[in-house]
Amino acid sequence: MSSARGADPYAESEDQAALRQLAREVGYRAVAPLARDADLTGVLPTEAITALAKADLFRVTIGEQWGGLGLGDVEAAIVLEEIARHDVSTAICCQLAFNGPSRGIEHLGGDALKERWLPRVADGEAIVSIGITEPDAGSAVQNMRSALVDDGPGRFRLNGYKNYSTLGDVAQGILVWCRWPGGKGAKGIGAVIVPMDREGVAITGRHHGMGIHAATEAEVAFDGVAIGEEDILVAGVPDTTEAFKVLLGHLNHERCGNAAMCVGAAQGALEHAVRYMHDREVDGRPIGDLQGLRWKAADMAVQLEGARLLLTRAVHLAGPGGTPPPLETAMAKAAANLAAKFVCDEAIQIHGGYGYSHEYPVERAYRDIRGLCFGAGTVEAQRNYIGGAVVAGRSTVSPGWVDPLAD
Repeated sequence: MSSARGADPYAESEDQAALRQLAREVGYRAVAPLARDADLTGVLPTEAITALAKADLFRVTIGEQWGGLGLGDVEAAIVLEEIARHDVSTAICCQLAFNGPSRGIEHLGGDALKERWLPRVADGEAIVSIGITEPDAGSAVQNMRSALVDDGPGRFRLNGYKNYSTLGDVAQGILVWCRWPGGKGAKGIGAVIVPMDREGVAITGRHHGMGIHAATEAEVAFDGVAIGEEDILVAGVPDTTEAFKVLLGHLNHERCGNAAMCVGAAQGALEHAVRYMHDREVDGRPIGDLQGLRWKAADMAVQLEGARLLLTRAVHLAGPGGTPPPLETAMAKAAANLAAKFVCDEAIQIHGGYGYSHEYPVERAYRDIRGLCFGAGTVEAQRNYIGGAVVAGRSTVSPGWVDPLAD
């Protein structure tokens, strides 16, 4: 039997490795030193955002014709992992640029939307928030009440309320999922892009959550906001769910980005735990010599690497310009969310009382990733989807696997 190792199908290219190194350097130099203060003050660190912009790290997935690099989900995951290793709040700014409204604008929007928003996002000059969740429409987003009413040929007025709009209080625009006139349930749901300074748009509150303090969720109200054809991303059709399905499909980019941030934050927590295991001594020996703590480190590494591999597979399956497949994406997000919870919790345990304090960043990492377990679809929602697929006889394609329900 040959002992030679096969080629790694997910090995990073030279350009991808260079991108990771660049993001890693910006993370250590510009993000890490500001993360604690940003968490305490709840203010986005503008110096870190400026550093990311100067390094062209907001340009990753935006097309070259709009000032971007024209790269895909693999490269987005690389950057998100490296930035979230130090601060999830700052990474979320990248997430919005890579996998949020900007991705939808480029793939689905008209020329007016692209020209208005994409160059500014690529330059780091604009944040476009996303408004989907409402008090009675969380995972059951089809129950939303935000809706358009007719206001003349090709014109509408938007009325509604979104209560978890990421960075909505500092954004320049917001992508709003809403219902077109005559729609009901999932039928007729589409999306528009609204400038935050347009008349009738108001920030009515700001959530103060357990974590991700510097990338807060805003409450945004829309009172008769004028909407023209140039603002429409995807038009809802009252008697079909096609537009809604298109919007849901684009969430797979966001879910992979969420998983990448969890992997990054957990990687950072593991590294802090290992460093502490070397530095902390008991009876003249580092605690890293203790078998019980080595087993903890082993379990942390196994869960983290499993999540990373599932994510890597999902983003590679997207291909150039494509979308990560839903089943692989759901598996990657669920695994990354759960792995991050486990790894960050164990990192705190290894630190003991220090891990529970603000003196060490592991407690912040735990608080931050806990919020990611809700964003872009809860772990339970992913499990529902995965379980339904498995029961229906579907699976990810493995070598030699045969669908038992196939003819």
